Amino acid sequence: MRLALNLGYLTGRPDPAETLALVRHAERLGFAAVWAAEAYGSDSPSVLAWLAGQTSTIDVGSAVMQVPGRSPAMTAMTAATIDLLSGGRFRLGLGVSGPQVSEGWHGVRFAEPLARTRAYVEVVRAALARETVRHGGRHFPLPLPDGPGKALRLSFQPVREHVPLYLAAVGPKNLALAGEVADGWLAVFFDPQTAGDQLDRLREGRVRVGLDLDGFDVVPTVPLSVGADPEACAEPVRAYAALYVGGMGSREQNFYFSLAVRTGFGEAAAEVQDLYLAGRQRDAAAAVPYALLERTSLLGDRDRVAAGLARLRDAGVTTCALAPHGRTLDDRLAALTTAAEALEQVQGATLGP
Repeated sequence: MRLALNLGYLTGRPDPAETLALVRHAERLGFAAVWAAEAYGSDSPSVLAWLAGQTSTIDVGSAVMQVPGRSPAMTAMTAATIDLLSGGRFRLGLGVSGPQVSEGWHGVRFAEPLARTRAYVEVVRAALARETVRHGGRHFPLPLPDGPGKALRLSFQPVREHVPLYLAAVGPKNLALAGEVADGWLAVFFDPQTAGDQLDRLREGRVRVGLDLDGFDVVPTVPLSVGADPEACAEPVRAYAALYVGGMGSREQNFYFSLAVRTGFGEAAAEVQDLYLAGRQRDAAAAVPYALLERTSLLGDRDRVAAGLARLRDAGVTTCALAPHGRTLDDRLAALTTAAEALEQVQGATLGP
């Protein structure tokens, strides 16, 4: 198992200098990749291109580029360009988003998300392989059958024949799709105690194409908060958990709420959602059970972080993407150092490339 850094979104009044400091520190520690997210604020490719130009060894990955936000051809162009400019260090993570963002922000219907994702990946793969892109079906027909469009191919040679492609997936069917069409899975709220079912769905998809999980990258984003008191360390993670479980979607359709239910926290998830949707975000954060945070985060001193990393590794994680918490930049830098030392303690080896 290797470590990565997940920057999340640029929120509030971000200081780009602090973001760069975190990434350069992760690179010095030998982290495999840095991932950047997008929703309806900062976009991930801009952040990653900026970081790629100021680093040399760490991979840069989108977690995610939103499927409804771009045509698949535009995504392939962006992926090929960043991969070229970074010297072959780009990882393409895709996510279908949710109905509120897809329809409210991008103006794209959320209908048939699995079929749309499959078709999207097919076009992206073909474009990155420099095939002349032709695609049929309801989703992304290329060229359009009733116009002057011409089948085209990417006009420059990518630096690599294959750009690693990841899918963010939560539900069972989407997990199976990720196993079938992707090189890796971007996970959230990964609980080693209950992850077996999720990995079984990935295997189901791999079997469809005659493969297994060998070489498939399992990449959960895991909050990291370092300190002497694990319960105190959980406090800064509460708002993040409440946002996803309570507010990332509607009452009728929230994938993260459903995941919390499947993980065994149905009653608490309902309370968090009720409070969040009533505008009581602080109360929703306070209602997030410590047990949920403890099982899906790395909280405490180096020994506790090491024990948590060992559980993740043993549960099938191949790259652990850390989301460091701390009041100051120095706190977050120190947390990354602690995690690197903890993994070295677990694996008995250095993290160097």
